[in-house]
Amino acid sequence: MHLSWILFWFEAASRLRINLAKSEIIPVGEVEGVNEMAVELGCRLGQLPAVYLGLPLGAPNKAVFVWDGVEEKVRRRLALWKRQYLSKGGRITLLKSTLANMPVYQMSLFRMPKSVARRLDKLQRDFLWGGGNLDRKAHLVNWEMVCRDKEKGRLGIRKLNLLNIALLGKWIWRFACAKEDFWKQVLIAKYGQEDFGWRTKKVVGAFGVGVWKEILKEAGWCWEKMAFKAGKGNKIKFWTDWWCGGSTLSQSFPHLFTLAAHKNGTLEEMWDQNFGEGGWNLRFIRDFNDWEMNLVGNLLQALRGHMITVEDDSII
Repeated sequence: MHLSWILFWFEAASRLRINLAKSEIIPVGEVEGVNEMAVELGCRLGQLPAVYLGLPLGAPNKAVFVWDGVEEKVRRRLALWKRQYLSKGGRITLLKSTLANMPVYQMSLFRMPKSVARRLDKLQRDFLWGGGNLDRKAHLVNWEMVCRDKEKGRLGIRKLNLLNIALLGKWIWRFACAKEDFWKQVLIAKYGQEDFGWRTKKVVGAFGVGVWKEILKEAGWCWEKMAFKAGKGNKIKFWTDWWCGGSTLSQSFPHLFTLAAHKNGTLEEMWDQNFGEGGWNLRFIRDFNDWEMNLVGNLLQALRGHMITVEDDSII
């Protein structure tokens, strides 16, 4: 009753109407009196797993059956009566514009099982070479060649497993770029954060079964392609983060890194505002030998043009 009053006042405040006839209550675990609650509210009683906003809810994220709907949509689009008069050029256009995009919504959050990817690839291969004919036709070009870029003389059809990896990796980028987004706050509350909030902690133990654990498997290659843009410098490690040059300073100057007094120091800690407009104040555990001065000169040359600003640190 209290819940129905909350919904009533929500309608009054927002001027939106809730259609309870199209709504359902989905209990999580054992819930007492859930049938009476559904009657009181005037809605249906559902159960997990279910589909919410077009995505599976409450189903194992690696389950093959959650992709049945996507596969069926592709098969319907390739019905014989729709494709039997298409030329090869028309089939290629259909593959690129429609068929390869059908699974994108679900692939942007879930890892597609290899068996599903193989079946969808086979559907596309057979459609490209066979058209509307029921008899098996020879595939004139290897599918790997077909999926290569048009710039390399191929057809540029998307390969589903690579597209899936790219879409999952995009969440690593989004997490690092987002500031106060609600979904990011939920992940931080559940898993914690590290590296000044650029990423969550590794997903282990009882918390390790889920969507985010699969997404984190792509973190390695993502961070290899991302560098930091210095702002205030309070979220970038001077030696071990990639922010200056083509690699981290610890890799470019390994000998100086072994002599550094603060190996995990941030840019902000290495910057001294007392040097005129500011300058780098690097600290080492001992004085330099003559033969080491060239290394110091090269380091200062690499740092030339880089300085602390009032903007927030970011990634590129």
